Amino acid sequence: MPAKVLTDAAIRKYTPQRSRREIPDARAEGLYLIVEPSGTKTWAMRFRKLGGEQGQKSKLRLGPVDFSGQEITGDPVIGQPLTLRSARALAAAIHRQRALGIDVVAESKANKRRRRAAKEQTSGDSFGVLARTFIEEHAKPNVRRWRNVAGLLGLVYPLDGGEPVVTEGGLMQRWGDKPVTAIDAHLIYETIDEARRHGVPGRERRNKGISDARGRDLARALSRFFSWLVEHRKITANPCLGGYVPPPPKDRERVLSPDEVRWFWAGCDALGYPFGPLFMLLLICGCRREEARAARYSEIADDGTWVIPGARTKNRRSHTVLLPPLARNLLANLPRIENEADFVFCTNGKTPVSGFSKLKRKLDAAMLEAARAEAKAAGRNPSKVTLEPFVIHDLRRTCASGLQRLGIPTEVIEKCLGHVSGTFAGVVGVYQRDALIEQRRVALERWAAHIAGLTSRAPSNVVSMRLPVTVQP
Repeated sequence: MPAKVLTDAAIRKYTPQRSRREIPDARAEGLYLIVEPSGTKTWAMRFRKLGGEQGQKSKLRLGPVDFSGQEITGDPVIGQPLTLRSARALAAAIHRQRALGIDVVAESKANKRRRRAAKEQTSGDSFGVLARTFIEEHAKPNVRRWRNVAGLLGLVYPLDGGEPVVTEGGLMQRWGDKPVTAIDAHLIYETIDEARRHGVPGRERRNKGISDARGRDLARALSRFFSWLVEHRKITANPCLGGYVPPPPKDRERVLSPDEVRWFWAGCDALGYPFGPLFMLLLICGCRREEARAARYSEIADDGTWVIPGARTKNRRSHTVLLPPLARNLLANLPRIENEADFVFCTNGKTPVSGFSKLKRKLDAAMLEAARAEAKAAGRNPSKVTLEPFVIHDLRRTCASGLQRLGIPTEVIEKCLGHVSGTFAGVVGVYQRDALIEQRRVALERWAAHIAGLTSRAPSNVVSMRLPVTVQP
């Protein structure tokens, strides 16, 4: 939008639209009037980053528009309501500071942190203080993915320890000094709906469309936090109860076909270490992604018995996996990356692998390439070959369905997957303590043999067999 000479009357007349409006002021370099879709009007500045490369720009929020018509006494400062004249004066002062080599953006952020810390120290019932206490006293010892809960609340905890960092634009920054009693159901609804439509506050948005999953994640984190506040008598009622929670997704039924298993295996070969072997292991054993991602060599015995600690399982119970020869050979041929935690799948020497979304896209591309190469070799048109979308967790369902088709009893399948619901729920789970070790070993060996038959393209008679796996009464 071309710069215009702003006036008090024009500022009042600008109306909100579906997207945010930014109107530059021709009388002050870099000064903009921001009109939010909600109707809120604020002042901001844009300018080239100090010491940055050509084209790199910074944005600085100055404060809300002051419609009182009365000029403030003293020099205007960032954060206070500003008339048009005050905003122009502040913009000129900021340009002078920049000419002196002062990084006004970094200085503004530091001042915000100092003000927030001072408020939190004097307000024991603020969101900032209580959210930190909630993470330390409840989430860390009781929630498996506590870092994700902290991130949703606006705190990022370094993987190597140390003090958490407040996320720019996150809930901790928005509500840090707000008393928890002032956070009502209406504000929570607006925040959950914002997460669903535009992204969780302070977090990078990974897709452009509406995401119910984002809304559900934030709703659960907030409900858990406010329930904890009720338990500790900080508030009298949870404002999340009875509130809006985006609906859960439909139950997935996606299972990889035999052809897709073959393409999947070829795609994993193309990916190589660490994600290729990790994905293969998920298909062979039916483990959850987080269970396998952080696997340690110290958890795996020489005979292939892999004990996953309860801290990494969904049901908080340790789970024993009887690795078949295919899986043991796979692990034996991996490069050994030296790291203090002894992670099996590690590239930086410090933490287990991450970045699954990016690597899943590469896997999809490699699978499609394998499928089209196979079609071309068979004399079919490769351009007509497509791949039905699937997610990593579908590998676990593929394993379970494959075991079922091989004739494995349901009780054995649930033990292989580490389930405690279903067959082993209720009274049965209390009194049935047989681990079915030998049956589980045979089941995974048969499944691994079936995979080997598919991926070697050799004839396999495993599918039609009813396996001699029985469950003792």
